[in-house]
Amino acid sequence: MHGDVIMNSELQIKLSDFEGPLDLLLHLIKKAEVDIYDIPIVQITEQYMEFLHSQPNLSLDIAGEFLVMAASLMQIKSRYLLPQQPTFDIETGDEVYQDPRQDLVNQLLEYKQYQQAANQLHEYEQARQQQFSRTPMAVPHEIKLKPIQPGIELADLQAAFTKMLKRKQLSVPIAATIKKESYTITQKTFFITQQLAANPQGIEFKTLFNDDFEVTEYVTTFLAMLEMTKHHKLLIKQTAHNATIMLYQAVKIN
Repeated sequence: MHGDVIMNSELQIKLSDFEGPLDLLLHLIKKAEVDIYDIPIVQITEQYMEFLHSQPNLSLDIAGEFLVMAASLMQIKSRYLLPQQPTFDIETGDEVYQDPRQDLVNQLLEYKQYQQAANQLHEYEQARQQQFSRTPMAVPHEIKLKPIQPGIELADLQAAFTKMLKRKQLSVPIAATIKKESYTITQKTFFITQQLAANPQGIEFKTLFNDDFEVTEYVTTFLAMLEMTKHHKLLIKQTAHNATIMLYQAVKIN
């Protein structure tokens, strides 16, 4: 709400300040400081009608849905004041009294949830407007480390891995026991780091993949190798096309 018709207070508000009749009802309930689950329907209906009557030059284009809600409130009020006729539960045989306010309460609760969600989204929007995205930066000139040396491309690594994977798949028996995966990229990174530390002169690409590995373990090892290359922890070399791919522990060049 954001505005200004006098209704028993110095604060003036207009019908256009509300997004709809449910918004107005929530305002009245909040102002009366009553429980939304136990709406004093007589009091709220009177305040609602008083508010509509206080609007000068009431436009039907704007007030149509508010007048429909007024008719609904009057109907609920009349049902609420009349003696209630119970219905009977078929299974238990007990008398059941239907609260005439229940449908209205359900509508108000649902509307309130949407209203809260909209307010939360608005807060996110306001917070995002305070953020400024930086454009992508070029790689700083002082960084001279090249994890993949000239003469080898990513396609070469993929081809080498695919070749090993096919060989592994051919060696797997038709009937195999499915085991729970017990290795992660972190574990395989540690494994590769150990191999590189034990062999400062470098290791061959294929030595990282034991015949005892499962296919999924092949994939995890390859992903760990790529992750280490990305973070400049691994250096990959190949002297010529189809030559042996060698892996070395990366040393940053100053």
